[in-house]
Amino acid sequence: MAKKCDISGVGVMSGNNVSHANNHTRRRFLPNLHVVSLLSETLGKVFKLKVCTKTLRSIEHNGGLDAYLETTSNSKLTDEAKKIKKSIAKKKAAK
Repeated sequence: MAKKCDISGVGVMSGNNVSHANNHTRRRFLPNLHVVSLLSETLGKVFKLKVCTKTLRSIEHNGGLDAYLETTSNSKLTDEAKKIKKSIAKKKAAK
């Protein structure tokens, strides 16, 4: 199970634990991932995705999955999110 956000691609980062004596040991910073079901209003379909909380807050701020994907550039999205965005755009163009 990959520790990576399905929409924004945020993954594991690395850094140091620094003790009071200034000893450095390597550590991993894991993203805060949650499995959520997001509804696409345009497609009328529910997508079950692993999303980090920062991305989830952005989705809620923009007014849902469709609005978030429309306003976000493709360079900031994963391949799976690009497929969803493309299908939403195709459905809107057909209307």
